[in-house]
Amino acid sequence: MAWTPPPPRPGHPYYMYESIYAQPGAIRLVLRQNADTLKAAAERLKAVDRLFLSGIGTSWHACLVGELLLSSIGRLGHRVRAFHSFEFKNYWPDPDPRSGVIVVSHRGTKRFSLEALQKAKAGGGIAIAITGRGSGEGLKIADHSLVTVEQENSAAHTISYTTALSLLAALAAGIGGDAEAARALDALPDQMALLLGQESWEELAARFADRRRYYFVGGGPNTATAYEAALKMNEANYTTTVGMNCEQVLHGPWAALEASDVVVLIAPPGPSYERCLALGKAAKEIGAPIVGLVEEGDREISALCAHTVTLPTVPELLSPILAVVPLQLFTYHLALQRGTNPDTMRSDQPAHGRARAGLSL
Repeated sequence: MAWTPPPPRPGHPYYMYESIYAQPGAIRLVLRQNADTLKAAAERLKAVDRLFLSGIGTSWHACLVGELLLSSIGRLGHRVRAFHSFEFKNYWPDPDPRSGVIVVSHRGTKRFSLEALQKAKAGGGIAIAITGRGSGEGLKIADHSLVTVEQENSAAHTISYTTALSLLAALAAGIGGDAEAARALDALPDQMALLLGQESWEELAARFADRRRYYFVGGGPNTATAYEAALKMNEANYTTTVGMNCEQVLHGPWAALEASDVVVLIAPPGPSYERCLALGKAAKEIGAPIVGLVEEGDREISALCAHTVTLPTVPELLSPILAVVPLQLFTYHLALQRGTNPDTMRSDQPAHGRARAGLSL
């Protein structure tokens, strides 16, 4: 069943805006409504020899975070691996009956994510889907379905990402028996609500609206946050944007940095903090302004920044659920500054509409 979007809105508030602000309540509801399925899925996954996560686009970014959540909080170690669905389907061996596969797909209509789930079922392993309400029929072959939210009206998915991350975190806590992580997860919606009201996001976007290129950089679980922020920028405001791992940037890409760019460092406490700091020092020398997402009380990266956004104190592995929210808001308000519709992925423009119609996804 193909998803039919509603008529586009002509101005603020666009659908994307409403989805961003609905996230705290949605996370609470999704965790409560999926409690029984989470428990059943966790019990079955404790026994697998291997666990694969598969997704595309925003869903792939969720899988990258899920890989670390399940490896550490879920105590599955090196038995967990995240794959892009296209790669999993076409380049990797079939899973066997001792394997579990989690496919993340909000709409449940992407060809290769559906084929990844079919591949899991054909191998006799446990198949789990994380998907939105009213998603495509193809995901119903899963042994367990964890349901996020209603189908998003905006093509720039936000609420489906953070609710999928929350379900992956809850699943990891269930598998690993980590009560502390479960309590930290339960506190996230309130922390997110405070974060949503923390800044003047319009002013922040206006301040950096004329940059040549936007670099989003993070490490560990927030490598995926950098990828996701760059994707949202591409989809919603059509800027030239790069999302990268902090260590990878230090090994060459920093040389393309200019003073007319802006660098956004996603740097809560953790092993990647020092490498984000190193990049911040390099960007400062080049003259590119830095926006830092840091924990309250941070001194080193904050001293380099043109602007800082304070993140609540949470375990690093859970921080992507919160850290992506300021970047969603920055993306949205930059779209307003640039006069773009963040909901349509440019399909309302003739050439891009024709291009989109010619794509088979």
